[in-house]
Amino acid sequence: MNTIHRVPHPLKPAAGLCVGRRSREQVRAEGNVARVDALESRGARGAVAPAPPAYDERVNDARRRVLQLAVPAAVLGIAAATRLIGLEQPGELVFDETYYVKDAESLRQLGYEGRWPEGADALWAAGTPGSPSELASFVAHPPLGKWVIALGLAALGPENPAGWRLGTALAGIALVGLVMLLAHLLLGRLVLTGIAGLLIAVDGNAIVMSRVALLDGVLALLVVLAVVLIVLDRRQVRGELEEWMLARRSADPPRSTDWGPALWGRPWLVAAGIAFGLAVGVKWSALYLLAAFALLTVAADAVERRRAGVALWASGTLLRQAPISFVLMIPSAAAAHLLTWWGWFATTGGYGRTREVTDENRLPGILGGLPDALQNWWEYQTAIYGYHVGVTGGHNYEAPAIGWPLLLRPTYMHYRDLGNGSAEAITGIPNPLIWWGAVLAVIAIIVVLVVQAVLRRRRGTRALLPASGWTIAVVLTGVGAGWLPWLLYPERTMFFFYTIVITPFLVLALTIVLGALLGPSTQPDGAPVDPARRTAGLIVVIGVLVVIVAVSAFFLPLWTGAPTPIDQIRLRYWMPTWI
Repeated sequence: MNTIHRVPHPLKPAAGLCVGRRSREQVRAEGNVARVDALESRGARGAVAPAPPAYDERVNDARRRVLQLAVPAAVLGIAAATRLIGLEQPGELVFDETYYVKDAESLRQLGYEGRWPEGADALWAAGTPGSPSELASFVAHPPLGKWVIALGLAALGPENPAGWRLGTALAGIALVGLVMLLAHLLLGRLVLTGIAGLLIAVDGNAIVMSRVALLDGVLALLVVLAVVLIVLDRRQVRGELEEWMLARRSADPPRSTDWGPALWGRPWLVAAGIAFGLAVGVKWSALYLLAAFALLTVAADAVERRRAGVALWASGTLLRQAPISFVLMIPSAAAAHLLTWWGWFATTGGYGRTREVTDENRLPGILGGLPDALQNWWEYQTAIYGYHVGVTGGHNYEAPAIGWPLLLRPTYMHYRDLGNGSAEAITGIPNPLIWWGAVLAVIAIIVVLVVQAVLRRRRGTRALLPASGWTIAVVLTGVGAGWLPWLLYPERTMFFFYTIVITPFLVLALTIVLGALLGPSTQPDGAPVDPARRTAGLIVVIGVLVVIVAVSAFFLPLWTGAPTPIDQIRLRYWMPTWI
């Protein structure tokens, strides 16, 4: 009888050489102790090493790693070019730079905002800004955004116009990076990460708010940072909740899971509170976003507990976890905000800093025992609040929030006729295709959510968007908290450039819809996608992005203040209200 010799597969260990548990036990059962020792010795030395991956797989992995670095690097390169090139132009203070740049230099010299003499703008334009007086100036916004501007002044000098704007330009570049990070965390696809980054890198409102030394670009950066930290906290909470439930159910005897865990170890939530507190240290409007995302965190905790099988998920969230989350997030936000006023506390010349505290003006109750510095600081905040609720004076470029979605009145920040048929112009017009497309994307997402809610009980209903419910909740919360509160103050003077805070979330909404057009890389069951469908989606998305980039190139002179023929400037006014 012929013996059949089996040849081991080149990618599998021979049966007798398997170092797995079962093979050794079989050999041990046969009494061949020497063979067992040999197997263990050879296994420890790596005698049976895993087969190397196939060549094509190694090439694909290498290509993937290159793309993971190249795509964000390319997008950041575009962001840097559009925000840094020609930053020194115009060589004069434009729009509210007349307040914030001078306040920043005052902070750098005095530690608080002092008063500048009449005609100081001309001195700045001449490259001889001088110094403010030590008399305190009342300012309407906290100091952190101006400290960021001061960093650029310290780096390049106050006589260099590029130094006036360097801090906000770097903040604008960092904003593009954080938007890509947020897109990666929420959507998990490199192509969508790149699309989100590209959209905000070439958007006009984002470019202008980076190239002009105002506060709102810094505000947007810190808000997006806080949301990134909120998303990281959610990832951690999911894992810890699963581990807690598994440990409780597998205990002998099983332990109760009715109320769910009390999760104190949430460093990302503490960090998010700090980031939101810093954002409030730029502008108070960040309070709306802090409140909205704090509530979203509580709602997400409730949803996670319900999905995990916690019986009393609602009461367990509200009565057990929500107070803990409050303690982790809100005091850290308050402390971070208070820290942004360190210059005011560390000096004695700031507005209201040395006010005498008497029995007549002392804070009521237990607050009356606070140090005089804190009581004077609180009095200052009260004055700032009174200023903001009383800002109702008209302005040529005021833009009520009700008209923001339609892009009715972007902010014109600078115009100078050069006398040779050309002019310098800077206007905060976003890329119209990005803006209107993003607004339509938000509407489409809401419609899809309603449709899916109606059809959720039907079997076979396919998800229409390449995003989870949590992702959509983050995007809609960012848009809503950055826009809806402004509708409560229709009489207040406001400007379109405030929308830079919601631009990152609008960009993410547009990215989600473009991702739906692009289609998934694989079906939910792992089956390949129809090539024709994939190709058609790719063509549509690439076509949209090419047109968007072309429109940005067309509007770029109005975002950078480059000298442009006046008739060419007029071609870029697509609506009469843009002038």
